[in-house]
Formats: sequence, structure tokens, C-alpha cells
Amino acid sequence: MAIQQGTSPALEAAQKGYIGGLQNLVKTPTDTSKFAPEVQRQSQFSQAAQQELARQAGLGAVQFDPKTGGVTSVGAGTGVMGFEPYLQQAAQFSGPQAYQQFMSPYQQDVIDVTLDEYDLQSQRGMKGIADRAVTAGAFGGGREGVERAQYGAESDRNRAALQAQLLGQGFGQAQAAAGQAFGQQSQLATLQPALAGQTMAGLQAAGASDLAYRQAVEDSQRQAQRLKAYEPYERASYLSSGLGSLSGMTAPQQPIGTGMSAPQMSPLQTALSIGSSLGGIYGAVKGG
Repeated sequence: MAIQQGTSPALEAAQKGYIGGLQNLVKTPTDTSKFAPEVQRQSQFSQAAQQELARQAGLGAVQFDPKTGGVTSVGAGTGVMGFEPYLQQAAQFSGPQAYQQFMSPYQQDVIDVTLDEYDLQSQRGMKGIADRAVTAGAFGGGREGVERAQYGAESDRNRAALQAQLLGQGFGQAQAAAGQAFGQQSQLATLQPALAGQTMAGLQAAGASDLAYRQAVEDSQRQAQRLKAYEPYERASYLSSGLGSLSGMTAPQQPIGTGMSAPQMSPLQTALSIGSSLGGIYGAVKGG
């Protein structure tokens, strides 16, 4: 600001005082390092979600940078994904021999008792033939022999059919049980990732919320420091505008220094931006 000639002594003194004060103000450099944007350390909730994701993928322990919280390394792990044990178990319940482990240990006992009872009834039928032959006076004759042979052959066929039926029933029940077990393990293989995903989603949401809050607090503190540091410049700028108006000079369209203390983004905007960005990333991963 140049001092105009012919101004009042009071205004001229004020202008000289302003210039001297401004010169002293600009001599002291402002430490802008404390205003530099900083990203808060990743939340422990997010780290837990990443660790769980690695475990579900069959990887080992995840190592995080102690300062930033970012991933530095991932262990080898078992290489077995979370759902694989259920698929491996399901594989044991498939194939042509899968039914054998579901065969009832009591099936043979049931078959033996049933066939013993059948044989007993068959013997009674054979005795009936002999009794009728004695009554007819033809015991030991050819007619009795033919009747006995026919009866024995039919009885043997019925006995074999009964045994086959009992074995078939046991086989069918074992096959059904193996199929049921296969379906149960397959459902568990599908359910396990879904439940694990819900856990990771909750951890990730908590981590995003925590990070957004801490980042907003840090941004607010940095904004307060910036306002405090540049407050003298703004006061000087407003004084310059006032003196310029009194002397008839055209006042600056914008006071000097006002742009210095204006934050690029408010703490609330920062929090919302971080939260929405992390939420979008997780949504994309989950949707994939």
C-alpha cells in the first residue's frame, strides 16, 4: 500500500503503522509442516477383517506396518480355504462305495432272523405234504416226491427273493443316507463363506466408521492450527481494506491471506468422503 500525499495525519500515521506491522509480520516465516494432510492409521477392525479374509483364503498371519497400519506381508498358511474341509467331507459321501459306511450293523442280524423264520415256515409246509401223503396212504410214493420237489424249488425261489428284497432295502437306505450327508456337507460349504463374509462385513464397516471419525478429528485439529497461524495475516488484511477505503484507494477484491487459512475440505466432508470410499470398495469386493 503506497501512502498517498495529502491524507490526514491520523490516516497517514495509521498507514505507516500498518506497513511497519506488515513488514514485521512477514519477517517471521510460518511453519506450514503442521498443516500438511495426514492419513490416519488403519483401524484395528479393518486389520481384523483383512486377517480373517486371509485365513478364509488359506493364507497365514498378516503383518501390518506399525505406523500406517497397511499390510506389509502375508504368511503362507495352510493353503486350505475356509469351505474346503466341507467339500472334502462331501467327497467321501459320493461314488459307488459311499453307501458302505452307512450300512446298518444290524442289517445282517435282521436278515438272518427273517430267513430263519422263513425256513421254519418252509419246514412246516414240507411236513404238511408228508401228513397228507400218510392220510392218503401214499407216503413215500412218487406223487409225494414230485410234490416235495415242486414245493422245495418254489420255497428256495421265494427265500432268495426275500433275501434280495432285504438286501435291497438296506442298500437303498444306505444310499439315501449317503446322499443326505453329501447334501448337508455341500450346504455347509456354501454357508461357511456366507457367515464369514458377514463377519468381515461387520468388521470392515466398524473399521471404516472408526477411521472416518479419527480422520475427521485430525482434520479439525489441523484446521484449527491453520486458522490460528494465519489469523494475524487476516487481521492485517482487513486493516488494509479499511485503510484503503478511507484513503479513497480501491480495496482489494479479496483480503490478503484469506485463502491461506481456508481448508480444502471440511472435517465432516473428509469423514464422509473416507467412509463412502471404503464402503464402495467393500461393496465392490463383496459383489465380486
